[in-house]
Amino acid sequence: MTRIGIIGLSEGNGHPFSFSAIINGFADSELAASGWKVIYDYVRARDKSEFGIEGFTVTHAWTQEPEQTRNLCRACLIQNAVAEPKDMLGEVDAVIIARDDYENHFRMAMPFLEAGMPVFVDKPLTLAPGELKVFRPYLERGKLMSCSGMRYAKELDAVRQSIGDYAPIRLIRGTIVLSWEKYGVHLLEAIFNVVRSRPVSVTALQAGHASMAITIDDGSSMQIDALGECARTFRVEFWGAKSFSSHDVTDNFSMFRRTLWHFGEMIRTGKAVIPPQDTLDVMRTLIAGRMSATEKRPVLINEIEL
Repeated sequence: MTRIGIIGLSEGNGHPFSFSAIINGFADSELAASGWKVIYDYVRARDKSEFGIEGFTVTHAWTQEPEQTRNLCRACLIQNAVAEPKDMLGEVDAVIIARDDYENHFRMAMPFLEAGMPVFVDKPLTLAPGELKVFRPYLERGKLMSCSGMRYAKELDAVRQSIGDYAPIRLIRGTIVLSWEKYGVHLLEAIFNVVRSRPVSVTALQAGHASMAITIDDGSSMQIDALGECARTFRVEFWGAKSFSSHDVTDNFSMFRRTLWHFGEMIRTGKAVIPPQDTLDVMRTLIAGRMSATEKRPVLINEIEL
């Protein structure tokens, strides 16, 4: 049995609870009392057969708040609460860093990567080019995986299979809540796992929210809007010369379970399950968007050197 350590939390992000419940199952009353009602509601709606990743179990947990760690362990059937992340070294076989505070990912991930352990890092991996450069060989060697679950959204299965029928693609649009830095990655992962074209440049548009125009190497255009605080929306739209479709992504459970299954495959095979260049391109697009918003100019993806 592969032992997984889970590390959390960051504000507003309950992934330690959802990821652990998907792998281990959960204690109904404890998860109900955990404070993550949205997670409890979508987890309890699933059939028992949908839980568990064969050969894997979450055995250790840490959060920066000991009482929250104990809550996580009780809710998600985790045997060991540790005082510090480093206490997992030698006790687990792989680690999930289930936090979206990208500013802390590097310092949290590196001790485990340097110890030769497989690591999953929640989105976005990093917005610091220097850190991304250090992470790159671990991505290439199948030791590091990082993505949004929307990469595996089941609502996009049909368009992934039929995207050739749209050709040529003219425009792709994505609309999402909150910030470009933390939530733009959802849409970029979703889109670049449907189309195989690559980003060339990013221009921050004038708007009352984060709005990014992205040029693509096949001549098509992409626009991503992160609307800030607003009603929940996770929408992706594809316009082609021959077809158009709009997709609302709502099934968190399925996308997270698929993500964790793929992480399991990376552990089992020792090979990258996401093309490393995909992850690097997504991170560089996020960085370029932030640069464009700050510097008021179009920013080429290749300006972010690795």
